[in-house]
Amino acid sequence: MAVNKANKRWLVTHDEPKVAASEAYRLIRTNLKYSQVDRKIKSVIFTSAGPGEGKSTTIANVAVTMAQSGQKTLLVDCDLRKPVQHKIFELSNIMGLTNLLVEDIEAEDVIQPTKINGLDVITSGPIPPNPSELLGSTGMKQAMSQWVEMYDQILIDCPPVIAVTDAIVMAPQADGVIMVVQAYDANIDMVNEAKKRLTQADANIIGAVLNGVKTKGKDYYYYHYYEA
Repeated sequence: MAVNKANKRWLVTHDEPKVAASEAYRLIRTNLKYSQVDRKIKSVIFTSAGPGEGKSTTIANVAVTMAQSGQKTLLVDCDLRKPVQHKIFELSNIMGLTNLLVEDIEAEDVIQPTKINGLDVITSGPIPPNPSELLGSTGMKQAMSQWVEMYDQILIDCPPVIAVTDAIVMAPQADGVIMVVQAYDANIDMVNEAKKRLTQADANIIGAVLNGVKTKGKDYYYYHYYEA
């Protein structure tokens, strides 16, 4: 696959590890670690209230920092409507999660290594007509159980909460949920409604990432993590 010009923007933690944005992603990783005092949090969903809030870029960079810290990490693209993780990591998307859930194949058949040591990705695979049904299936639950045994950390990229039900369906299957909120542009009513829906689905909301905070100097965007 040809190198995407946006890759450097997407994977700042790999391409520019010393800039402030990379440090902010490492801070998210650290806060996740310390949020596990009372409960082991091994699988985490990243979602948002609406589209365009940066959830996929955020989860990709957090995954990189986890692998860089020595954790065997799996990133799963469960956004089966507008998947982008295969673009971010420059991977094939001919086979992925949807193949695993509907075909007689093993997890190893769709797990792809990345250029970051210790980080594997399962791309979305072909976009299905029934994403919510697939994500709520017995096969998905079985896959999650298998991944927990194989990896130190599983990060799951899910679609926005308000648009579709996919994140709501997935939320009970994960140990925690993080909401990514775009600074200045986010609709607060939508954010509150998304949190309400996740809570009603028994999601363990462990925090929020405020994305796109303006800072002075070279590093224009910063990312902040808040416990819920």
